[in-house]
Amino acid sequence: MNKKILFILLFLTGLLGHAQQDDPKVGLVLSGGGAKGLAHIGVLKVLEEAGVRVDYIGGTSMGAIIGALYSAGYTAHQLDSIFQETNFNILIQDDLPRSAKTFYEKRDSEKYAITLPFDNFNVSFPSAFSRGQNVYNLMSKLTLHLNDKQDFSDLPIPFFAVATDVETGEEVILDGGHLPQAISASAAIPSLFSPVMIDGRMLTDGGVVNNYPVKELRRRGADIIIGVDVQDTLRRRENLRSVFEILTQISNFGTIADMTEKIANTDIFIKPDIRPFSVMSFEKGEEIMLAGEKAALSKLEEIKAVAEKQRDTFTKREPIPAFESLYINDVRIEGNTSYPKAYILGKLKLKYPATIPYKDLHEGLNNLAATRNFHRINYRLVPLHKGYVLVMELEENPSKTLLRLGLHYDEIYQSAALVNLTHKSLLVTNDVTSLDVALGDNFRYNFNYYLDKGYYWSFGIRSRFNSFSQGVSFDFAQENAGFEGEGINQLEIDYEDFTNQIYIETLFQQVFSFGMGLEHKKLEITSETLGTTEPDQPTTGTFDRSNYFSSFGYLLYDSRDFKYFPTKGIYFDGDFHWYVHSSDFQENFSPFSVAKGTVGYVFSPTSNIATRLSSEAGFRIGSRSNNIFDFFLGGYGNDFINNFTPFYGYPYIGLSGDSYIKGLVEIDYQFYRKNHFILSANYANVQNELFERGEWFTWPDYSGYAVGYGLETFLGPMEVKYSISPELRESNWIFSIGFWF
Repeated sequence: MNKKILFILLFLTGLLGHAQQDDPKVGLVLSGGGAKGLAHIGVLKVLEEAGVRVDYIGGTSMGAIIGALYSAGYTAHQLDSIFQETNFNILIQDDLPRSAKTFYEKRDSEKYAITLPFDNFNVSFPSAFSRGQNVYNLMSKLTLHLNDKQDFSDLPIPFFAVATDVETGEEVILDGGHLPQAISASAAIPSLFSPVMIDGRMLTDGGVVNNYPVKELRRRGADIIIGVDVQDTLRRRENLRSVFEILTQISNFGTIADMTEKIANTDIFIKPDIRPFSVMSFEKGEEIMLAGEKAALSKLEEIKAVAEKQRDTFTKREPIPAFESLYINDVRIEGNTSYPKAYILGKLKLKYPATIPYKDLHEGLNNLAATRNFHRINYRLVPLHKGYVLVMELEENPSKTLLRLGLHYDEIYQSAALVNLTHKSLLVTNDVTSLDVALGDNFRYNFNYYLDKGYYWSFGIRSRFNSFSQGVSFDFAQENAGFEGEGINQLEIDYEDFTNQIYIETLFQQVFSFGMGLEHKKLEITSETLGTTEPDQPTTGTFDRSNYFSSFGYLLYDSRDFKYFPTKGIYFDGDFHWYVHSSDFQENFSPFSVAKGTVGYVFSPTSNIATRLSSEAGFRIGSRSNNIFDFFLGGYGNDFINNFTPFYGYPYIGLSGDSYIKGLVEIDYQFYRKNHFILSANYANVQNELFERGEWFTWPDYSGYAVGYGLETFLGPMEVKYSISPELRESNWIFSIGFWF
């Protein structure tokens, strides 16, 4: 009896071995390596062309990203197209489109160079350079057709990824759950991407513990293993210039030592020559893919031999559906302890049940991410009744206080260091309190309290103090203030503005903002050149020392992709002030109004040339007894206060009148990434009663031209320009460093 059982077992073992020989299961292991992992796509192209059917895939980090998408049903050529079209700078840096931000958020993101958590007055540093939200969003979109697959063995090709538990250092095998979340965890390169929370565990890049999971693949039943290794070799000291490169080198000590045993456990080992590339060489993606293809072709005979043993070889895959729109049945939100569901839905602009375009859902998620109130936004679409339930798992940002810093130099305000303190949820959950202090040659501050009600009426309070000193010609001062003097060519004007506003505003489609409010403004404009001034004894050196009270309204539209060096979009800024009362230093005040507006259009006829056109105008209505609120043109800059307007070719405050019209044309040639060569021309008519006399529609009296160079840096734009005016027959150089504030 025992002999019969033994014979049967031997017979079945022989059949199993014969079956494995006839149709072996092929496992593919893909290592991590950052941008060098794009070589996996080149290898996959060769495997497909040879007819190899892949039955299991295991990957780490970038290998997990490529492996998961291949397991999800994409072909190698589709992956090539996807990654060729991906902007990795935006993907890695968590850059959000400017259209996702409210006007308040736009101003914040275009002013500060450094932002640090500052809770309990302790400076800390972010857990990583990026939260990885854009990676998660891309993976969610690309795997939407598999949202009902919670077990990764049910994917078109069974798949697993490797991650590392940050707290224990343990290896974590991710073979179930939400696929985009698993991919994000495995690819969370330390210091580059923040760790990902899954089932209460804080997970980071799997390459820390197992960058080449060949044993796990063998354990799952792979008969033949094809492995692709794109890990770094150890670099020499001259190539270790940054913190990131040193951390990568240290991480490689263990992984390289383990590879001897792992190579022995691999049937076909493919090692692309990726020495010329780094983990961040995404701009050389095509070259890296070719390196992978070349390495696989060197093993082509062995690869073809595997395909010949398989009964079913690689066949054309089913097309992956494109989700242009989704029917949302319900929305379930978890993890929102500080922010109510209504606030979140308001940012998403989501009303349900309804059919919505997928791009609208993506824009809504960007709007929510732009608030910076959430450390991570995890979401999945769960199929239900021919539609989906949007399930959101939010990780609120634990930091409510931020310290922000900036630096700036220009020829008007001179040098300044900006220190900002921002606190969220001071009085209610969705408010923001911010204080800017500019320390330097001219002290300034800006205080803002903003209660964000989304697309309902929001409420704000502003207070600012702005000061600068500027030399102007005596003829100019005499014309505008009636001063008399002998032997004076130049006046040094000291200008101080203290403004307080209370306002309400509402938003339309993130690009429109309409607001109205009340304003108090105190102006003190003096010149020591004409004499000294005492607090209660103004002398002839005082232009104005008055308090003004007004109501105001504004309408903003801004669809530009960037504030500095934009390449597309439309811009409109309209403002109306009605000055109804003044303490009247000059004792001749009568109510008057000031209206001004700017409209601009930016387009790019080619990929590296942007053309910017703009026109602006302003005029006064009512009393003209006080010319302090006239329009003053000249100089170069952004965010000038009151009615000061930049104008190439003329010095700051070089032209004035109670009305003006101006046009500007700029051609921006980006000859290298973040490097700009700019040609500018502006024209204007400026005088009193310009529109009443009909002289605005004449050949411009004033013109100016500039040629310049601009560089985008983390501090903001660095610019140098050479400006000239044909009327003055004078030229001057303009220098500016950093974001304007």
